[in-house]
Amino acid sequence: MGRQFKSYDRDQQFLLPPSLHDWLPSGDLSYFVCDVVEELDLSEIYRYYEEKTDPESGRTRRKAPSGQPGFHPKMMVALVLYSYSLGTTSSRRIAGLCERDAGYRIVSADQCPNFRTISEFRRIHLMALKKLFVQLLGLAREAGLVKLGHVALDGTKVKANASRHKAMSYSRLCEKEREYEEEVEALLKEADSVDRAEDRRYGKGRRGDELPEELQFREKRLAKIREAKRALEEQAKAKARAEGKLDENDNPKPPKGGRPPKTPPGTPEPKAQRNFTDSESGIMKMGHGAFDQAYNCQAAVDSKTQIILARSVTREANDKRQVKPLVEQMKSNLSRSARSCGKGRTERRGGSKGENLGGTKPKVVSGDAGFYSEENIRYLREQGIDDYVHPDRLKHGEEMPSVRGRIPKDLPFIDRVRRKLVTKKGRQTYAKRKAIVEPVFGQMKFGRGLGQFLLRGRESADAEWSLWCTGHNLLKLWRAAMA
Repeated sequence: MGRQFKSYDRDQQFLLPPSLHDWLPSGDLSYFVCDVVEELDLSEIYRYYEEKTDPESGRTRRKAPSGQPGFHPKMMVALVLYSYSLGTTSSRRIAGLCERDAGYRIVSADQCPNFRTISEFRRIHLMALKKLFVQLLGLAREAGLVKLGHVALDGTKVKANASRHKAMSYSRLCEKEREYEEEVEALLKEADSVDRAEDRRYGKGRRGDELPEELQFREKRLAKIREAKRALEEQAKAKARAEGKLDENDNPKPPKGGRPPKTPPGTPEPKAQRNFTDSESGIMKMGHGAFDQAYNCQAAVDSKTQIILARSVTREANDKRQVKPLVEQMKSNLSRSARSCGKGRTERRGGSKGENLGGTKPKVVSGDAGFYSEENIRYLREQGIDDYVHPDRLKHGEEMPSVRGRIPKDLPFIDRVRRKLVTKKGRQTYAKRKAIVEPVFGQMKFGRGLGQFLLRGRESADAEWSLWCTGHNLLKLWRAAMA
């Protein structure tokens, strides 16, 4: 007798209706995401479908149901979170996976929303989806994954949905503005002479209000150039006002001493650039060394579990201004997440020592040289946070020099910070920074494929970064539950 095999019949009908719970093992991420969404407050999303505000009267009226019923918001939220946790952001790819992938079919309850439906849901509810970061942080806090012992800060550059070849410097904008003004003036004169010649030939009954195609292009291009030029000038004035270099009439103040600057305060630098595709992004040096149109994505990461506690997106390539915003956002997020968790684990367990579960700020903060400034260090110390932010940019493999002896009384502030970092505790604490925060960016970029934002504008990019961070925390929460 030959070897026996199980029957293989693709036309076999199911004797009983199949259950979604039988498709994958019970601990699969798809089931976990569905359970997590049940715990989230989606009232802001529901209100969009229940109420509508009249812009003229300001009154709110309920929407009358019409057409085919829409997909359930819980299912759509679960689908978005599941997709971002796996690194799938394309609405077309998500729609295809809802037909072919068992995990996506479980999350969508075997429904197949169109890619346009997925894209519109994300666009309409982008700000509400962004806020889910805090709610999920509350669940992580409830599960004991937020320790607040050592928090590391870092930033990573993510390419914007724009080409650097679509950017133009201020000096080039001024040059192009003059060129297009001359070309538009010449084309208008030519069009006027053609109109007069045709009037003599055909009479004045011709409509003649259509602009030549070439003139339309140049007028639109000139308008865009002038808009970009005004935006750069406004940015330069705003910066000069913040630095106190302009008087009440926006005129440059006379220099207190030394030579006057080559570029007067409130005037854009000649090399200052603005992109026509995504004007809020900036030219930044990427990880591979080349320059590209990008955003600087910030994260504050807990050392024990690599949970992201705070996140933001900025168009500034430097991190010096990000310490206070990240710490303040961390405190706000943890305060709100504590309220969402009710009394929390601290009160139920009696507040175990060393976990700081009821707090809203970390004990230790570390950061590389990009975050260093005397103002930042003094702010952290005022907050009662132990700081380990290095003033100097160290090369790969370079060790900090050791220093012995007492600290001189007249030692400058920056040298005192250096002395703290070369102690045994300072070396050990600062060495942990890379292992805390950089793997988080590596998992997102190389593990799940975050290479470029889909949405344009800083606010939209910030919301998309929030979804990536929410997906990261969701995976950490799932793996902790599995463990």
